[in-house]
Amino acid sequence: MTQHVSNTGFSPLAQVEAYWEALRGTRLMPNRAEIDPRGIEQALEYSFIVERIAPGIARLRIAGSHLSDLMGMEVRGMPLTSFITPGSRRQVSDTLEEVFETPAACTLHLHAEEAAGMPALDARMLLLPLKSDLGDVSRLLGVLIAVGDKGRSPRRFDVVRNSLRPIISETATAVIRPTPVEADQTKPKSVPVLPTAPERPREPAGFAEPRASFKSETPRKDAPYLRLVKSDD
Repeated sequence: MTQHVSNTGFSPLAQVEAYWEALRGTRLMPNRAEIDPRGIEQALEYSFIVERIAPGIARLRIAGSHLSDLMGMEVRGMPLTSFITPGSRRQVSDTLEEVFETPAACTLHLHAEEAAGMPALDARMLLLPLKSDLGDVSRLLGVLIAVGDKGRSPRRFDVVRNSLRPIISETATAVIRPTPVEADQTKPKSVPVLPTAPERPREPAGFAEPRASFKSETPRKDAPYLRLVKSDD
């Protein structure tokens, strides 16, 4: 296995990233349920999936055999930071939060110092966000590859540098604005307003009493006319 890794270097990282990009298409990221092991068969032993269980903490749910070889034990259920030295764990926790929250893809360059029975070892870790079945960004598809003789386990790594790449969806709709000439043509022309006669003042609604209608009365035909009666009394 070690000889195979030495010959191919870190190429499985590119294979998994290309698979992830093909799945997401124009979206921000693919769903966890879309990941098919057959799609990354050549990189399966270096691949893993983690679940976010708290801010800065991600637990391994699935892990390839290469990860177990580095730790010398079964690693499923362990925090991802188990592969990192205590001095670099805070940096990895912050990086995990950026990958989940931005979202972003990240490549970590790692190095293990030489010790008794442990030759110096270079490694790389790739982190790619995934949506869970609930639609939240709480899963990661990852790859961890150490190149060289791993020596005695467990092996833990310092972070040399990281490369964070924010993910941008390609489905954003472009906004098309008219040119100044087009804007002038589409702008409605002003119409002159003719003066109108002043309106009669309206009485305040709710406070005015109804006006009594005017009705002229003429004498009825059957009613006698008034006559002037003069009396000297």
